[in-house]
Amino acid sequence: MLKVAILDDYQDVSKEFVDLKKLSGKYEFKIFSEPFLDEAEAIEQLADFEALLIMRERTPITKNLIDNLNDLKFIITTGMRNKSIDLEAAKKRKIIVCGTDINTNPTPELTWALILGLARNFKEEIDNMYQGYWQTTVGIELKGKILGLIGLGKVGKQVAKIGKAFGMQVMAWSENLNLDDCKELDVLPCSKEDLITNSDFLSIHVQGGERYKDCITIKELDKMKKTSFIINTSRGTIINEDDLIIALSTNVIAGAGIDVFEKEPLPEGNKLRFLPNALLTPHIGYVTAENYSIFYTQMIEDLEACVNEKPIRIIE
Repeated sequence: MLKVAILDDYQDVSKEFVDLKKLSGKYEFKIFSEPFLDEAEAIEQLADFEALLIMRERTPITKNLIDNLNDLKFIITTGMRNKSIDLEAAKKRKIIVCGTDINTNPTPELTWALILGLARNFKEEIDNMYQGYWQTTVGIELKGKILGLIGLGKVGKQVAKIGKAFGMQVMAWSENLNLDDCKELDVLPCSKEDLITNSDFLSIHVQGGERYKDCITIKELDKMKKTSFIINTSRGTIINEDDLIIALSTNVIAGAGIDVFEKEPLPEGNKLRFLPNALLTPHIGYVTAENYSIFYTQMIEDLEACVNEKPIRIIE
């Protein structure tokens, strides 16, 4: 039987979305619900597996990991893009890499949950309710405020449309901004500096990688309004985390809504966890029942296709 590892199932729910017992005659599955301590542990635990079913950008599938898994034949990821897989190393080993479809609407929805949570001080007021207190803060309205978007792709467009529905002014910048998209959505294209200095809410919607690594540092944060908020549901490395901690702890900006982090899961002692003006969620942007149903169903479809030597949804 083919040995298959299901990685990164933090909620231990994969078996709720696909009937693994039906496939037990063909495959020997093992579910890993906890992240590995380090790469050495990953190599040790995964040494005998021929297929890895992974959640996008959780466990890094590096060249070293690939080179040390001698039996590995297939890597199947959620989504059709996963920057944490060394595709070149996989190709050299003739390992087939496949992906799945993904709904893009959950991340814009979470983005707006964070924006609204910041505007209405959800963190403090919800804590108040459970501790027996009543109103202690004064929120702000979104109408008339400036929403700045770093990135106007699939996710950024949805965020922009909702911002317009709230009566906000929407601005956007990225290194490859499409002016036709701006015109269609009534979004003002601008420079990075203008976006940072004018936005009341600055939301990030670009891909990770070297292009946007440390796109926001203390230099940019210092230029933002003291009343402004920054939101990141994209990739943790886009905002320099140490600089963000400094900016929040010294009230350089009013607050931040963060769903993604430089190191995930976020370490227990990370200073972000203790800042009253940081509204944090544990990278749940794509974590919905609808998406998980797509992920696990299609990962099994990919696996079956690979075993039958007719791979589908190949990532190269």
